[in-house]
Amino acid sequence: CYLYSHADPRTMAAKEDLYSKILPRRLRQSRLGSAKSGSNLDVLLNMGFPRPRALKALVSTGGRSVQAACDWLFSHVDDPFLDDPLPREFVLYLRPSGPLQNQLSHFWQQSRVTCGKNKAHNIFPHITLCQFFMCADHKVEALCEALQATVQQWRGRFPSPLPLELYISSNFIGLFVGDQVADVLKQFASDFANEAARKAEVHVEPHKKQLHVTLAYNFPMDHLPSLEKLAKGIEVKLGCDWLAVLFSRDIRFANHETLRVMYPYMPQNDDELELVPGDFIFMSTVDQSSTSEGWVYGTSLTTGLSGLLPENYVSLADESDTWVFHGFLKLNTSKTLWMFDGLLDSRRSDNTSAGDTTTLSLICHPVQVLRISGSHSRQPKRTLFVCRHGERMDVVFGKQWLSLCSDSKGRYIRSNLNMPTSLPLWGKQRDYDMDTPITVFGSIQARLVGEALLESNTVIDFVYCSPSLRCVQTAQNILKGLQQDGKLKVRVEPGLFEWTKWVSGNSLPAWIPPTDLAAAHFSVDTTYRPLIPVSKLTVSESYENYMSRSYQVTKDILSDCKNTGNNVLIVAHASSLEACTRQLQGRSPQSAKDFVQIVRKVPYLGFCSCEEQGDTGVWQLVDPPILPLTHGPNHTFDWRETLLQE
Repeated sequence: CYLYSHADPRTMAAKEDLYSKILPRRLRQSRLGSAKSGSNLDVLLNMGFPRPRALKALVSTGGRSVQAACDWLFSHVDDPFLDDPLPREFVLYLRPSGPLQNQLSHFWQQSRVTCGKNKAHNIFPHITLCQFFMCADHKVEALCEALQATVQQWRGRFPSPLPLELYISSNFIGLFVGDQVADVLKQFASDFANEAARKAEVHVEPHKKQLHVTLAYNFPMDHLPSLEKLAKGIEVKLGCDWLAVLFSRDIRFANHETLRVMYPYMPQNDDELELVPGDFIFMSTVDQSSTSEGWVYGTSLTTGLSGLLPENYVSLADESDTWVFHGFLKLNTSKTLWMFDGLLDSRRSDNTSAGDTTTLSLICHPVQVLRISGSHSRQPKRTLFVCRHGERMDVVFGKQWLSLCSDSKGRYIRSNLNMPTSLPLWGKQRDYDMDTPITVFGSIQARLVGEALLESNTVIDFVYCSPSLRCVQTAQNILKGLQQDGKLKVRVEPGLFEWTKWVSGNSLPAWIPPTDLAAAHFSVDTTYRPLIPVSKLTVSESYENYMSRSYQVTKDILSDCKNTGNNVLIVAHASSLEACTRQLQGRSPQSAKDFVQIVRKVPYLGFCSCEEQGDTGVWQLVDPPILPLTHGPNHTFDWRETLLQE
């Protein structure tokens, strides 16, 4: 491993195959070695890594596992600062869990949707116990022990509940801790500082200002009424278990902007940086003076490499997105429940058994894309993608398009290159008048989206679609672009059909059953049982019923897929992008009039992404992993009428 980490980049690809064959066996041995040696550090040392690199890898990944540390080392093989002995910056926060945390997460999401991002959104809800302080990699183990010792000393003394009082000014909103209790918390922080100095020789400065949870600050004045209303909706007396949580960040990028990579980019010149969606870029505003317009200079979190990158391929992220979580201790409990960096994975409180995790509130690790050439990590967050179908035949060729495709014997014959060469089950009294297929361009549009998802390394675990033929065809072509056609089955869900008020006539379309679709070589799941069967759909339903139906079926889909896959793709209608995501974010439905205006703006293959925010049950719209697809209509070209005119 040591030799591999020093390898010339030109030989990396050849050694990847060898690494993939050797590492699984070594990791199996490492589990046995860990039981004997007591730490992931010992395992890495036994694998041949130098101690400084092994320590840096463990600290940089929060000590999650030997595998995570190895991935970090291999992805940073060309990092010029790999052997730099710079310490990391650490901070100790109190984080809420339980009902109060859910309320705060809801406020975070709602305030961001309603008023946009303000400075408070850069970091999760917390109470600051100390200022950022430096700690060398080899002292992190002792630092964790100092926090554990402090919490042990405070067992049963931690005040519960914490009294919080809402404070609102023209540019700041927060929940302040009562003075007497705040003094107690400051004493806890002071005791931790003393332990950190004694055990790790680390200087920690306890927070001396008023202790509080910041809700919003540095926002425009016209946002104050909305933020105030949301803040007053927080029930501060709800139950809460407070956790002492230790985070760290790379000291080199403390004053940099944090950017999230949205689209892949392969360098065209030596001074450019490769971009992988999901990675983070650190950008210093000072270093941008000499860059060309539309380009910025930054450093990759995943590789440690720096270079120029196109500005429109990244978006602003939260500062804490790149922080490393090292562990937490639960304070207001008779037991000292704790989870720490893997450096301490063999040590445990006498009062906590190895399997006692029932009351542990898991704090998710930050999103970090650890990359080895040729392989890509899976997105850790659950994501819902909603996509509109492709271009419709009846919109392009008019309501009488069927007559243009039929010969005298009723056989299908296309009369335009944008008409498909064949249609499934033509001649078997198919109700194509109410269940129109997509055009050839519609199929191309869908494949382009699938190819873009493939290029962005987006993994789709489940595909659901409306029973409309245009949606089934679109889903099939997206899977072709993803190279998953035949491997991933589409689940046809009638509950995803559009607002039935828009259906002409007094009956719903006679959709092709999944068994017939499968017989016509569509990759559909014939064993799937719909959440809302066709019999439950009614013609001319109310707007409220449609929004309720869409919300319910989306929630049920996400519930059914939980723990079996991260990413769900819904292929349905223009209205679905709004109907399937709005209430999922905790937002109330628009008026029917406003809803129609939104739907009119969704083009063919309009695409949106909605991410789950941790385990809170709160979802939020985010930038999709693919570029938008712009296209426009054109009239039929008749060369006789155009070119033979006198």
